[in-house]
Amino acid sequence: MTRVDLTVMGAGIFGLACAYTALRRGASVRIIELVAVGAGSSGGLVGALSPHVPENWNPKKAFQLESLLMAPDWWAGVEAAAGVSPGYRRSGRLQPLTDAQAVNLAHQRAVGAADLWQGQAKWRVIAATGATWEPATPTGYLVHDTLSARVHPQMACAALAAAVMALGGDLVIGIATPPTTGKVLWATGVAGLGALSQDLGRMIGGGVKGQALALRHSASNAQQLFVDGLHIVPHADGTVAIGSTSEKHFDDPTSTDDQLHTLHARAVTALPALAAAPIVARWAGVRPRAASRAPLLGAWPGRQGQFVANGGYKIGFGMAPKVAQVMADLILDGKDTIPAGFGF
Repeated sequence: MTRVDLTVMGAGIFGLACAYTALRRGASVRIIELVAVGAGSSGGLVGALSPHVPENWNPKKAFQLESLLMAPDWWAGVEAAAGVSPGYRRSGRLQPLTDAQAVNLAHQRAVGAADLWQGQAKWRVIAATGATWEPATPTGYLVHDTLSARVHPQMACAALAAAVMALGGDLVIGIATPPTTGKVLWATGVAGLGALSQDLGRMIGGGVKGQALALRHSASNAQQLFVDGLHIVPHADGTVAIGSTSEKHFDDPTSTDDQLHTLHARAVTALPALAAAPIVARWAGVRPRAASRAPLLGAWPGRQGQFVANGGYKIGFGMAPKVAQVMADLILDGKDTIPAGFGF
């Protein structure tokens, strides 16, 4: 193969995002993927891009905020290059408040958001109106934030792959052999965390299985909902995604089971408008979770010219624009702007 400036191992969200950004900066890029674009946890259904609560601020929350604020222009650029939609929309989010203590805490967080979110988004307490697309709330109040967004994971990965090709990048499917020369970025999910753990002689992270489902229900312009840990996300393709489980112990990484029935029942209880919506897709996969719970970004210790972008557990799509930026800074320019907590 022709030598390139950067070879990206893995066509999940981090690999695709980093390849796209490096191409935009003028580098020549090749992606090598064993199975398919979005074959691992990046090929899911949910796609909730939601912020951390605006309190107890730290570098991880600040990094995520920057990425969420970058997202509208970043995904618009992907769509323009690809000619297809990634399903991105800054939809906002509603959360029910269950008791007086939760209402008081939400008001405190509204003050924090006014400061920490730089005036670019709001977190506020609103009265429920009884609208069809509102979750039941015992107090009659909801949190409404305008920072949350959504992207359809499968559409987003397909759009990024198309953008990479349109910008002159290579995408090689069906092999897993890295080049012996040049810079290499490893974005290989759970398998990559295992390889890092073995190479460094300590547990870097592992996999957590998740299950999700999609209902046929047209609400593409509605806000996403977050109800007692459950995501309800309306997508541009006329589906509503429901997710997800978190399973540390499992036998089959890609099978679905009765836990999806529980998710479905909880979603209908939270939003009765979904009761008649048919299930059109089920998904299960294993998501890479770093031991630190933060993404693992940086140079692979002891391996000259090799780098890692991994561990985007539950927040990979939300973090992707900023992850791609800092990895391009490091790999192409030698400039390290990665937060200390994201290292090895």
